[in-house]
Parts: sequence; C-alpha cells; structure tokens
Amino acid sequence: MTTPVKRLPRRMPGWAKVVAALVLVLVVFFAGLRLSVIPGLKDLFGTETHDRSGPALLKSIQDISRYEAASGNFQVVVDLEKDAKLLPDAIRGTRTLYVGAGTVDAYVDLGKIGENDVKVNGDRTSATLRLPHARLGKPALDPDRSYAVSKQRGLFDRLGDLFSDNPNGEQAVQKLAVRHIGDAAKESELTARAESNTTGMLEGLLRSLGFKEVRVSYGS
Repeated sequence: MTTPVKRLPRRMPGWAKVVAALVLVLVVFFAGLRLSVIPGLKDLFGTETHDRSGPALLKSIQDISRYEAASGNFQVVVDLEKDAKLLPDAIRGTRTLYVGAGTVDAYVDLGKIGENDVKVNGDRTSATLRLPHARLGKPALDPDRSYAVSKQRGLFDRLGDLFSDNPNGEQAVQKLAVRHIGDAAKESELTARAESNTTGMLEGLLRSLGFKEVRVSYGS
C-alpha cells in the first residue's frame, strides 16, 4: 500500500514579489487615469473638500512707521528641470514650467528720522528734512495670478507622487519665482520712484501747513 506524496507549494522568489507589486501599482495608477477621463465616473469617485480650520489667533501687534511709497508688479516664467544621473528623463526627472506673478513694495522708514534730520526756521516758512533711502520689501507671490503651465515627470516621480503627502508640490518653483521677482525689483527704478513720491507727499503736506519752502534729501 503506497501513500501519495503531497507536493508542497512552491514559494515565490523575492524578485517575483517585487515585480508583482510594481505591476499592481502600475495597474492601479493607469486605472485611475482611465477613470478620470471617462465621463461620469470622475464625479462618482471624486473627492470633496471641507474646511475645518479653527479661528485665526492674534499673536502680536507691531506699529509700522513705514511710508509705502511705490509698488511694482512683476511676472516671471520659471523653467525648472531636475535630472537624475545615469537615468533617462522618462524614468527619473522632472521639468516644470511655471508663471509667477507678484508684487514688491518700496518704502521709506520715517521712524528712523532723528531730531537733527528736521530743521525749521524761526518763522516756520522753511523746512529741511533728511530721510533714509527707500528700501524694498519682501516679494509677495500672488497665488491667483501664478500657475503651472506644464509639468513633465518621469515614471519613478509619478509613482512617488502616489505615496507622497504633497503630490505635485510647487514649492521649488515658487521659491525660485520669488527670488527672480526680488532680483528684478532691485534692478528696477522702484526705490527711486518711492523717494520721489515721498518727497511729493511731504512737500504737499508741509505747504498745506503754511511752509513756503520745503527741501527733502536722502541719506543712508
């Protein structure tokens, strides 16, 4: 009497498990793309956004002595490309074309005017003022006027976005846009325009108070 020998199930090699997992991820990824282009299914499996943020808390109050005398609007096209060594762009690499729009303010800090910087004659008809040079504020990117024109990503980058908390992040191009806008503001005549506007404002104000001669100069 013979006893049949049971065959043990063959264990899947480690490399086969990795390949199977990769194939499963690709199937899910491309299935999601197909669902997004089929009419009706996108709304069925879409997501909803709910704002459950708490109220904003006032942390501090700071007095401002700046006279905002001019503001410049800037726009820059950022072309940011990141390549991987020894790998083609179709496998690993990103390229983002981004239009960044923002503003930079130029101001004169009136709080730095000392007692010796203001001179008035005896009959209060002549005034001489010495002000600090105008300076540039920090560039402010306008999210309503800034947008990504195109995004090109390799296969690994697309797969990484599936497991990322912030897929398609644009922090890098936004920071680059802010830097370029700041550099453009430095090369512009924004500070000169701010000093001219400040001079006109002070001349009009002091003349309305009875001063006939007003001299305004700028120094460091």
